[in-house]
Amino acid sequence: MKKWIALLTAIVIFMMFLLAFAQDNAKFKYIGAKKCKMCHKGAKKGEIFEKWEASDHAKAYETLASDESKKIAKEKGIKGDPQQAAECLVCHVTGYEAPADQKEASLTLEEGVSCEACHGPGSEYKGMKVMKGIYDGSLKGEDYGLIEADEANCKTCHNPESPTYKEFKFSEKVKLIAHPVPK
Repeated sequence: MKKWIALLTAIVIFMMFLLAFAQDNAKFKYIGAKKCKMCHKGAKKGEIFEKWEASDHAKAYETLASDESKKIAKEKGIKGDPQQAAECLVCHVTGYEAPADQKEASLTLEEGVSCEACHGPGSEYKGMKVMKGIYDGSLKGEDYGLIEADEANCKTCHNPESPTYKEFKFSEKVKLIAHPVPK
């Protein structure tokens, strides 16, 4: 009987841990690129926002309106407008699959693949105090939802399942979107 009580107690504690972890992750919300722009724009800031704005990522949603995208969608059996098709939006829009309560109104489809697609939902790390703490090493970015973009993250979309896939060499492609923060 004592073994059953111990086992049940362990299961309850484990379930509480899982629930707390899930709620912790849900607190991070997508806020949109305009919120990032406030601190990451201009030469003094490394022109990070401008680099993104000029990139193909920033135009990912817009691309779906092209005749070429409509042709590809039709060939793949996607009915209707690619700008409304989940099969397309999952890779052409930041946070598309996230629940509505994890998206602030400032996140828009039109911004395409923005900062948070690579760095995680920014609601908790967007503040100057937090960002300074992360950069000086006194705070851990992951505690605030900030992630380091890596090859695996990129390959969730840049993979052979994509209808427009071309060989993806992370070491080369990452240089095209590099945006170091000036010291």
